[in-house]
Amino acid sequence: MACIRKRRGKWVVDYRDAAGIRRWVTRQTRRQAEDVLEEKLRETRQPTRPAVDPDITLADYATRWLQLVGASVKPRTVESHEFALRRHLLPTLGRVKVRQLAKGQVKTLLAERLTSGLVPASVRLFYSTLRALLYAAVDDGIIVANPAARLGRQLRLVRPPAARQEEIKAMTREQLARFVATAIQVAPRYAPLFLLLARAGMRVGEAFGLTWDDLDFPAREIRVARAFSGGQIETPKSGHGRTVDMSQQLAATLRRLHADRKAETLRRGWREMPSWVFCTEAGTPLDKSKVGKVFRLVLKRAGLPLHFSPHGLRHTFASLLLQMSMSPAYVQRQLGHASIKLTVDTYGRWLPMGNKAAVDALDEGRGSKLVAELGEAAGRASEVPEKSGEPCWDRTSDPLLKRQV
Repeated sequence: MACIRKRRGKWVVDYRDAAGIRRWVTRQTRRQAEDVLEEKLRETRQPTRPAVDPDITLADYATRWLQLVGASVKPRTVESHEFALRRHLLPTLGRVKVRQLAKGQVKTLLAERLTSGLVPASVRLFYSTLRALLYAAVDDGIIVANPAARLGRQLRLVRPPAARQEEIKAMTREQLARFVATAIQVAPRYAPLFLLLARAGMRVGEAFGLTWDDLDFPAREIRVARAFSGGQIETPKSGHGRTVDMSQQLAATLRRLHADRKAETLRRGWREMPSWVFCTEAGTPLDKSKVGKVFRLVLKRAGLPLHFSPHGLRHTFASLLLQMSMSPAYVQRQLGHASIKLTVDTYGRWLPMGNKAAVDALDEGRGSKLVAELGEAAGRASEVPEKSGEPCWDRTSDPLLKRQV
């Protein structure tokens, strides 16, 4: 029986869906709740069969879920889900029916993994897998609420932004200049790649997948349309392409690289010039491990800390822009982040904490004249006693000793 009741200052719509499963929906006002109830009653009059057996076990549902999620995520993500399920979840919870899975069971499993010596990163991995699987079970009508929701914060699996920011290794402007200068001397073939990562903020895989057709030199723009990872061409991490700006220095460097590549094509007798902007001496895409070794060699020769990585040049790009008071929205678009919140949460410690020029811009153009007018007005006000009926206090002596006049 569907009904509306008020609870803790909010209106709750209590009803059963077409599959007979009891549901609750909360709204701020009674009018909103009545609209929801009318909509849900209309839906329940259309009899449907549940897409999934309500008594399905976690193991069987995981098989179904992996098949469906594989159509919308990258193969590496599916592999990580499969590993988390096979290694941690199914041996313990595989035979449990999804609708009988309780929050306490999930919390106990996570706590046991944390105390067993498993690194928090691994626990976060299989927790995110289980949480995503159970949200899908909510959508399929098997369960009403996700028993894994909000456990990440309770068990401190979700790292606060400040902790994530401290783990980011970004070079200073001076360190970057020394690194690039050393790369030109030690690894000239890789120097343009390193400059691109530091000047455009692209991911390493996105740089590997860059072709000459992606470069628009007159507009000084780069179209990031693909990423090269694990020997496969994929879409960028965001799932779609984006356009980033080229600095003048980067554009000049890539123009020179294009001319050099034409000469190399003739010198090596290639049938045609490789389409990849960055390639090996055989004209094939670069290898991530090889780039990592060259990067480390340049760090050693430059006398820089070895904790930096090629991906750290992307961090360097973002941190330097933000330190120069560039808009976080611009940095977000260049990096390809899904939201500006992600950008600020990741690089917030590089944002300037104060800017007096910003508040100075609010001042009116009259300048000193306005200050003089305000001073004269304040002087006149001090000479006229207040007429509000409140007592007037003489503060010419010790301010702690008030004498009514």
